[in-house]
Amino acid sequence: MTSKTLLPGSTSDRGQQLTLGVMGGGQLGRMFVHSAQAMGYFTAVLDPDPASPAGRVSHYHIQTAYGDEQGLAQLMQRCDAITTEFENVPAPALMTLAAHRPVAPGANAVAVAQDRVKEKALFVACAADSGVNPAPYATITTPELLAAVPASLLPGILKTSTLGYDGKGQVRVTTRDELAAAWDQLGHVPCVLEQMLPLVAECSVIVARSADGACVHFPVQRNLHRDGILSVTEIYEENMPPALAEKAVAAAKFIASDLHYVGVLCVEFFVVDDGSADGALVVNEMAPRPHNSGHYTQNACTLSQFDLQVRAMAGLPLVQPRQHSPAVMLNLLGDLWFAADGSERSPAWDAVLALPGTHLHLYGKLQARRGRKMGHLNITAATAAEARATALQACEVLGLPPF
Repeated sequence: MTSKTLLPGSTSDRGQQLTLGVMGGGQLGRMFVHSAQAMGYFTAVLDPDPASPAGRVSHYHIQTAYGDEQGLAQLMQRCDAITTEFENVPAPALMTLAAHRPVAPGANAVAVAQDRVKEKALFVACAADSGVNPAPYATITTPELLAAVPASLLPGILKTSTLGYDGKGQVRVTTRDELAAAWDQLGHVPCVLEQMLPLVAECSVIVARSADGACVHFPVQRNLHRDGILSVTEIYEENMPPALAEKAVAAAKFIASDLHYVGVLCVEFFVVDDGSADGALVVNEMAPRPHNSGHYTQNACTLSQFDLQVRAMAGLPLVQPRQHSPAVMLNLLGDLWFAADGSERSPAWDAVLALPGTHLHLYGKLQARRGRKMGHLNITAATAAEARATALQACEVLGLPPF
């Protein structure tokens, strides 16, 4: 991967300020750019949107499609190493870039994360060593495979193999007729049917791995989703049963190692009711990038997930981060910018910021839309109880449901 360390503030062999590039100009790219610039790097963003959040704060903004040959050539000319901020960047584009510059994560890892069929196969292959299986599932690509789905998988969730995120491309089904209708609705694209399990909790683990195999991690994050979108993340000691937390971290690290991964990787898990006191851990999916559930690291840890993203791609040491404060993260969707009657409004940030330990992060998006991620609020405190209490106060101020 990175053949040499890219020291902050230095110049490249071309006599230019060292520049780190990112494919994608959304909020994750923006926060990566902020971390890279804080360490003294120049940054370049490739994104077709002229008002992209990351492009507006980067030194260079290349406004082309992700597969545009001239755009990729400009990115290579500008940059000394390149990463991505979302998994749907075309893997062939990353392969093109990797022929000339260090790219982290690599195209192969991103290609696996882009395809649920490949992702499930990876999880199954890792299960013998990680001890964590995915939910029982079947791949559906033909009418014959649809007809052969075992009855034990119903009720289940039909998910498109590609391009599904934040609950998109997913349909709950309880009968074979509903399954067939759902596959029709999704246009007969390749899908995965997952057995619906008795869900107890959701959690995620973020790891960072370097080209030499060093791997560090953040604490296990307990997550609450609403309508398929992450709503709340809670991070403090024993937010999850310790044995399950330890198993989740080990599984995430093993998956990263099996992929020969370089960069920041988030692995999401379900805790399901198996009759035991703690429940059983099931691996759900992975994201080859920083993750919404890791945003609390900006204010509650010695290093953020974006700091580790920069370090991994620049070949810098990966130091095990330490969480110094219990934290709660609230996702801020565009719904907050609309009153009950549909009129636009400004959320009461002054009242929110009057609460102790609140840290507001807005993404610089020019237009609010319902369901659109506009920012997040991190709440830190001396104790988990204080962090939760303040977060619930913030929910009340903003009109968010309690948790």
